[in-house]
Amino acid sequence: MIRQQVIVRGEQSLATPLSPRRRVLWLLVAGLSFAIGIVALFIPGIPTTEFILLAAFAASKSSPRFHGWLCRHPVFGPMIRNWQSGGCVSRRTKLSASLAMSACLVVMAFVVPYHWVVVLVALGMAAGAFWMWRRPEPQAAAD
Repeated sequence: MIRQQVIVRGEQSLATPLSPRRRVLWLLVAGLSFAIGIVALFIPGIPTTEFILLAAFAASKSSPRFHGWLCRHPVFGPMIRNWQSGGCVSRRTKLSASLAMSACLVVMAFVVPYHWVVVLVALGMAAGAFWMWRRPEPQAAAD
């Protein structure tokens, strides 16, 4: 049985162990989120970062090995470490996400026949961009 490690003010303590059923459920969430994040790398409009962060969170509850691999990964590791160190999002990530959202919105404006759908998606993207740009940036360039 896996025990969650809780770090409080520099001290490590072991929290209650996860039941096998919960561990498997968190592992499924981690695997599914990671798979969607990989697919999102190739399909504009689907956010990669959020799914990778969710995968790291779920893996931290279910598989220390998978979580460690994600944190050490050359592509995903920096964004996970930035997020874990204060909810930081790098300027590069903010710019690439904003450009991808803008490109998708332009394509949708020409392809989607229902204008209300485009407006609804644009509002959602604007809310996401507003939230993202208000996040702090890491002190050291960890891109």
